[in-house]
Amino acid sequence: MSPAIFAGVVAAAIMMGGLCIIALIWWALAASQSRHLQRRLQPGSETPNDFGDSTTNPLLQGIAQQGKAIERALDNEGVSSDKLMIRAGWRSASSRLIFYTLWFLSPLLFVGGFFLLIPLLPIKLKTTLMLVLLGAMALIIGLLLPSIVRTRLAEARQNRMSAEVPLFIHVLVLLFESGLSTRQAFASMVREGRGVLSELGKEIELVLRQVEAGAEISDVLTRTAEALDVPDLTTVLALLRQVERYGGEVKEPLLDTLQVMEDRREMELREKVNLISGKMTVVMVLFFFPALLIFVAGPAYVSLIGALGGAAAK
Repeated sequence: MSPAIFAGVVAAAIMMGGLCIIALIWWALAASQSRHLQRRLQPGSETPNDFGDSTTNPLLQGIAQQGKAIERALDNEGVSSDKLMIRAGWRSASSRLIFYTLWFLSPLLFVGGFFLLIPLLPIKLKTTLMLVLLGAMALIIGLLLPSIVRTRLAEARQNRMSAEVPLFIHVLVLLFESGLSTRQAFASMVREGRGVLSELGKEIELVLRQVEAGAEISDVLTRTAEALDVPDLTTVLALLRQVERYGGEVKEPLLDTLQVMEDRREMELREKVNLISGKMTVVMVLFFFPALLIFVAGPAYVSLIGALGGAAAK
C-alpha cells in the first residue's frame, strides 16, 4: 500500500471515529432528556448537578468529571471556569457535559492519531527520542486545545456583545421614553427584540427570568456584569442598577454614556486606520515603487545602454 493511500485510510478512520463519538454523545443526551421529561412527571425527581441529573448516562458523567479534573490541573490563570463557560454561552448542563467529555477525549484522539501516523514519518524522525518528543507534543496539544478554543470563543462572544451595546442603549432610551420601567423594558426586548440583539437578548432573557423568580434586579445586574466582563455593558448595567435603586433621570445619562462610547470607538478606528496606512506605505515601498521605477526608467535605461554600446562599437 502506498503512503498516500495509507494516509487517506488513516484520516478516514480518524474522521469516522470522531463522528461515532459525536453520535454516541448526541444519542446519550437525547435519551437522557427523554428520561428526564418522564421523571419530571413523577414525584421525587432529583436535583440536577453540573452535568445533568441521575437520568444522564453515568459513563458520560464519569468522562466529563475526568475532563473537569484535567481543567483543574491546568488552571493557572485564576480565571473561573464557570465565568468562561458563561461568556462562551454554554450555561446548560448538556453543554458542559459535551465540552468536558471532549476535553477528556481530545488528548486521547491526538495521541492515537499520532501513533497511527508513525509509519508515514520520515526515517530521520523515527528515532526513539523524536517519537517521544512528538508524542509528548501531541499530548500537550490535546490537553491545551479545548481551553484555548473556549477562551477564543468567549472573547469572540464578548466582542459581539460589546458591538451590540450602542443599539441596546438606543432601545432602552426608546422604551424608557414610552414610560416603561427597567423590568418592563427588558420584557419588551425579550418579546420583540430577540432578532435584533442576538447575544445580549439571551442574557437579558436570563436576567428577566431571575427577576421574575423573585431576585432583586440590582443584584442580578451586578452578577451579570461580573460574569460577562464587557466594559461597555458593565457601565450601562451599573447605571441601570443605580437608577433602579435610587431613582432619577435615566435618559440623559444613557445618552452621555453612548456618546463617550462612540467617541472612544472613533479614536480606536482612527488608530487602526493610521496603522493600516503605515503598513500600506511599507508594502508600496517594497513592491510598488520598484515596479514603477522599472516601468518609468526602464526604457530610458535600455536606450542609454544601447547608445553607449553603439558608440563603443564605432
